[in-house]
Amino acid sequence: MLLTIEKVLILKSVSIFSSVPEAQLVDLATIVESVEYDAGDVIMEQGDLGNSMYIVAYGKVRIFDGEQELGVFGNRAVFGELAALDPEPRAASAEAIEDCTLLCVDGESLYELMSGNKEVTRGIIHVLCDYARENLARAGK
Repeated sequence: MLLTIEKVLILKSVSIFSSVPEAQLVDLATIVESVEYDAGDVIMEQGDLGNSMYIVAYGKVRIFDGEQELGVFGNRAVFGELAALDPEPRAASAEAIEDCTLLCVDGESLYELMSGNKEVTRGIIHVLCDYARENLARAGK
């Protein structure tokens, strides 16, 4: 279980939240859920309805679609943010590849934070633009 101050430091180190004033991060940290998974545990299944995003506090997570590995995320990486913004079935599955601690941010809390802070909104838009660029680059190959 992470202390609120630890959550604030983790949130501050994530690009999406790096420009958010500390007072707002403290508010967010009090409602962010800290969850732990053992190596091999499934965090989310492709097709499940999602409404939250995850931040890897400690450990490593593998994102995959069937047999295809889409990426491995370590400390301070963010995944699942699209579901937090627009609840839809998950596009991929995630599993802990080592023991890990994640911070889970639900969509409602994220929208609340976005409504009060344009820097968070900019951070989310930046992430979405990166996705669009990656998809365009893949389509061009």
